[in-house]
Amino acid sequence: MTERTGRVICDITISADGYAAGLHQSEERPFGDDGGDGSGDRLHAWMFDTPDENRAEVEQLNTAAAFIMGRNMFGPVRGAWDRPWNGWWGDDPPFHAPVFVLTHHAREPQQMNGGTTYHFVTEGIASALAQARAAADGDGDVTILGGATTINQYLSAGLVDELRLHIAPLTLGAGTRLFEGVPPLRLEQVTSRPASLVTHVTYRVLS
Repeated sequence: MTERTGRVICDITISADGYAAGLHQSEERPFGDDGGDGSGDRLHAWMFDTPDENRAEVEQLNTAAAFIMGRNMFGPVRGAWDRPWNGWWGDDPPFHAPVFVLTHHAREPQQMNGGTTYHFVTEGIASALAQARAAADGDGDVTILGGATTINQYLSAGLVDELRLHIAPLTLGAGTRLFEGVPPLRLEQVTSRPASLVTHVTYRVLS
């Protein structure tokens, strides 16, 4: 893969069998059937129940100069924007940087508190990445936050430099799975660190 000044990083929490969300996702249950209440409490317990133990990974998550996410990660609204929705994260999202949301339905940018502005991209993954790189001034990192379907598209297109996985010690059995439909990849393990509720693994994507 060609070296770039600013990296393209995918950062996502998955179950031990590779799922980033279970079945039956909804507004009330954004992560579907995860064995808890569907809010992602089991998958993401490492972030909320043991924040001190995982402080470095939580802080690293939001250090990119720009972010990309899929429409489903932004919110449960499907189809045309027929009601207000500004993301799952409230009036002051944790990103504090431009966020490029992939969607099939155009919408004007939405500025939030704290420096986050959502930009809605209808031209596909390459356009979203080009806009994110421009917002990152060409040498800042761009982080693709998910969901798994969005990350799979970028992996399949060969556009990812680094993959950060937070693997929760549970299985879901069905849902939205990382690497689904992705051609074989060569990965170089860069770091790994076990914690009580998660194992953090970082790979460099070689091809």
